[in-house]
Amino acid sequence: MNKAIYFKTSLFDPSKEDENDINPIYGQSLLIWLRDKLGSELEFSEIGTEDWGWYCYINWKGRQYLIGSIAHFEEGDDPNMDTDWIFQVDKTRSFKEVIFGKEKMTKNDPCFLFFKKYFEEEPQIKDVEIG
Repeated sequence: MNKAIYFKTSLFDPSKEDENDINPIYGQSLLIWLRDKLGSELEFSEIGTEDWGWYCYINWKGRQYLIGSIAHFEEGDDPNMDTDWIFQVDKTRSFKEVIFGKEKMTKNDPCFLFFKKYFEEEPQIKDVEIG
């Protein structure tokens, strides 16, 4: 099960994002920002769209994770105002791990905690909470 980090920021401009071809949901700009900031540390796949938002896969310390992003932004909203964001992290598990209940995603997962700390340390990101 994925874990989520909630926060507010005006650091990204959702109005300049590509259109989500499945559902008109914003969130691409956060993933682009992370790729630009962390691309030398983490391997990022292409960013894609889903009916719930935007996602990509990362290779974090030899393990694959799906990271996803959603911005609570609507056409006409002011991109200079704080926007509510949801950032999701989900660990890819093998069939065997799923069957035997191993390597489950938890709020204490090192990859999840890495991103939580990364957002908490960014001065332009506020009100970081986990859910």
